[in-house]
Amino acid sequence: MNPFSRIAAICRMIKIEHSVFALPFAYAGAFLAAGGWPGLVPLLVLTVAMVAVRSFAMAFNRLVDLKYDRLNPRTAGRPLVTGEISVAWTWAFTVFMAVLFVAACAGMNRLCLYLAPVALLVAASYSLLKRFTWLCHFFLGGVLGLAPVAGWIAVDPQFTVPAVLLFWGVLFWVAGFDILYSCQDMEFDRSMGLHAVPAHFGLPAALVVSGFCHANAAIFLLLAGWSASLGWPWYAVWAVIAGVLTWEHRIISPDDMSRVNMAFFTLNGVIAFMVLGGALLGLYFG
Repeated sequence: MNPFSRIAAICRMIKIEHSVFALPFAYAGAFLAAGGWPGLVPLLVLTVAMVAVRSFAMAFNRLVDLKYDRLNPRTAGRPLVTGEISVAWTWAFTVFMAVLFVAACAGMNRLCLYLAPVALLVAASYSLLKRFTWLCHFFLGGVLGLAPVAGWIAVDPQFTVPAVLLFWGVLFWVAGFDILYSCQDMEFDRSMGLHAVPAHFGLPAALVVSGFCHANAAIFLLLAGWSASLGWPWYAVWAVIAGVLTWEHRIISPDDMSRVNMAFFTLNGVIAFMVLGGALLGLYFG
């Protein structure tokens, strides 16, 4: 395999396009911490760190879940399953991304560097939790919830109320859509003894829990904007976000899950960018 084909296969394996879920929140945290433009270099280093830690987590997830991915029809075409990418090469990629992440954190400030090993441990742990608890969705939410906190401390190395509120907003937002996504694997998870909200409680209850999570996400995002003293544009954008989250739950039901991928990727990718856009508009035009 030539280098370009291997890079393309790696990008498919780690679903590089899903970086849209975390990067906008990291940027929002950086802009809020700086009270405006945080500088080109901090943003570039933050981008490298976020892409590296997410790539590390996804590659590690593919490695430890390989035996399940081989049995699941939905994941049977993944590059690591088909042999397009070797296990050894994936381990090398995982280690490289971990080193790159630590190096990027060192380029931010001392607090980021000290927290880098913790972030790697937390990012890797999610991949194992589905074997033990249906709370795995909330742990994944916590992993992505660190994005705005990371963006904040990359610019201002301290933990603040707006950053913590954003953490909880992202945690519930991610948990909600991850529960929706896992509905596709409900029967497979049950057959393999894996834990997830749909497999544990059933499809109707899972949709209720997901809706509860997104209601909490909307509340925490509203409070985050208020605590950061954002202007009226933030509240206008927040109203649209709340509307999108509501619509997300109207286009799926226990009897029709055909649009779950639209709810998972398209709508939630839009929400991530709306949070960033709302934060910027609230900063500059409030």
